[in-house]
Amino acid sequence: MDTSNINCSARKGAENNYCVILAGGKGRRLWPSSTMERPKQFVDFFGTGRSLLQQTYDRMARIIPADHIYVATSHLFLGRVRQQLPEIPAEHVLAEPICRNTAPAIAWAGRRIHRESDYARIIAVPADQLILDEQTFAQNVLDGLDFAAENNIILTMGIKPSRPEPGYGYIQIGEPTLATGIHKVQSFTEKPEREFAKVFMDSGEFLWNTGMFLMNVVFLREWYLKVIPDMPCRMANLVGKYSLDDEAQYVQTYYPAYPNLSMDKAALELSDDVYVMKCDFGWADIGTWHGMYECMQKTEDANVVLQESEVLMENCRNNIVSLPKGHIGVLNGLDGYIVAEQGDVLLICPKGDSSALIRKYVNEVGIKYGEKYI
Repeated sequence: MDTSNINCSARKGAENNYCVILAGGKGRRLWPSSTMERPKQFVDFFGTGRSLLQQTYDRMARIIPADHIYVATSHLFLGRVRQQLPEIPAEHVLAEPICRNTAPAIAWAGRRIHRESDYARIIAVPADQLILDEQTFAQNVLDGLDFAAENNIILTMGIKPSRPEPGYGYIQIGEPTLATGIHKVQSFTEKPEREFAKVFMDSGEFLWNTGMFLMNVVFLREWYLKVIPDMPCRMANLVGKYSLDDEAQYVQTYYPAYPNLSMDKAALELSDDVYVMKCDFGWADIGTWHGMYECMQKTEDANVVLQESEVLMENCRNNIVSLPKGHIGVLNGLDGYIVAEQGDVLLICPKGDSSALIRKYVNEVGIKYGEKYI
């Protein structure tokens, strides 16, 4: 690890902690409950009164100063972000003019944060995750930010697999560092087939990738220059005390030329400066119906009923059900199915590894009946 040019004492302290909530995804794998009009991050799946985005903000505001929290989203969702999080200043909401995935979004947020502090250390978190043990999570975040402050690296948070889940990425643990629970990343495999996921889990050498990344702001700029050398008109080229109007013009002009690149790929596949912290705070990515089923509390018949769904079930097992309030479902004889209704769309399909099936249905419905249904 390169620890040069870091003033460790200056970086210490909560005043240097920043968070970027990534809330620009379309969430189509949870269709029809998640649609282009109302993506999953803006949905309250669990009947708490708070959407996934709001729950993420609440969680991070207990760890990071509230005025140090930013949200990166699409310009399509700007109104929803402001509606659900009115407490966040307008200049802390970064609305991409065109979707370019999470690596460019974090680059932009890092540049904005760098205007505020040369000593910032940042955690980027997706807006669509479930954290069960928030106290342990908070401690892991603070420990990770301290490590990122002292080292020129990208640090991700990994979770020991509890099942052979093909919908997650798998990080192979490499050489340990002097910090407890932090290792060099040996390799990364994105969404393997179930049989390979089982091999990874049984080996004890792999962790689930949570998609959370921590880094110090100075290294982040240099890292982008190195990892994506052909990025035209890099965000890192914005230096000095430029105005937000200058930045807005810059983004409108050059952001569409950025590569469509996830932070997972940029950090875990294209970089050697990436480390992983072994965490145990109870985690799930609310990304697919079968993934949500796995992480939720089950009834005696191993069914999951979301939100305030009203449903009568007989001879039904291993299903996940999500119905709008006021709609009553009567199910008989279903085993291993998704039953999800939203608006004018009802989906009933095998739960299994549902992502490919739902992607197919979304495309077919869009073509046959129009985009208003997807």
